[in-house]
Amino acid sequence: MKPYPFSAARIFGVPLAIHPTKGKVIARALAGRLDITSVTIQGGDGAKMGDWYGEDDDFSEPADERGYEVLSGVAVVPVCGTLVHKSSSLRPYSGMLGYNAIRHNLMMALNDDSARAVVLDCNSPGGEVSGCFDLVDAIYEARGDKPITAICDDMAYSACYAIASACDSIIVPRTGGVGSIGVISMHAEYSKALKGAGVEVRIFQYGDRKADGNPYNPLSKEAASRFQADIDELGELFVETVARNRGIAASKIKATQAATYMGAAGVDAGLADAVMAPDEAFRVLLAELG
Repeated sequence: MKPYPFSAARIFGVPLAIHPTKGKVIARALAGRLDITSVTIQGGDGAKMGDWYGEDDDFSEPADERGYEVLSGVAVVPVCGTLVHKSSSLRPYSGMLGYNAIRHNLMMALNDDSARAVVLDCNSPGGEVSGCFDLVDAIYEARGDKPITAICDDMAYSACYAIASACDSIIVPRTGGVGSIGVISMHAEYSKALKGAGVEVRIFQYGDRKADGNPYNPLSKEAASRFQADIDELGELFVETVARNRGIAASKIKATQAATYMGAAGVDAGLADAVMAPDEAFRVLLAELG
């Protein structure tokens, strides 16, 4: 069996702003490779801000290469695949894209004289929360510099929706989706599997809470309550941020309970502005720009 410690560390025990179905798929895929027999999922309505990449980030492309296309005077910035805190590529790679790359591309596009407007090409179930809300705030603060439109092709869920919500407008296709304004955290427990294999793990620790959430012992009620409280706090952050971005009462956003909305239902819920196919939405934008 191949070890997957890095992948597991990015999935288990950390808050994720990701569509729950996608989270379960990832968890199940890793569970089989790690011999995990029990996975506990905690949910909430939030996402956590993280630190931005520093100047020493090493992108694989040359520094002067753009990670976006300019089509008819519109910069098209990809927001696709599973979103992670940092990636080494300015474009989606192996199904992942970093918030640092999106921010880099956005800032370049806003300062690109050949681009009169920016489109975020959204097709993502979400991803990690670390770094997400710094990007959200950067987009929100950039409003007014150039028109920024989120065009969903096909979905903008969870962390991706947080990003889209910061744009001037959101366009969703009739079979696409928006929403999932929530956070999920998964705890993997090996204790039963280890006991069945005749393996005993002893943990030596300094500090009563130091080993909370470790995968070798059952999760205590106290630790579970504390982890859920963290998720709840992050949930409030997500709700308040989307409410600010969309100009909707936080109570209305919270009432969605992280549900997803397809096409026109997303517009009715106030989470999107219009229903159009992506190519139609792009043509309408070009007409508005003149």
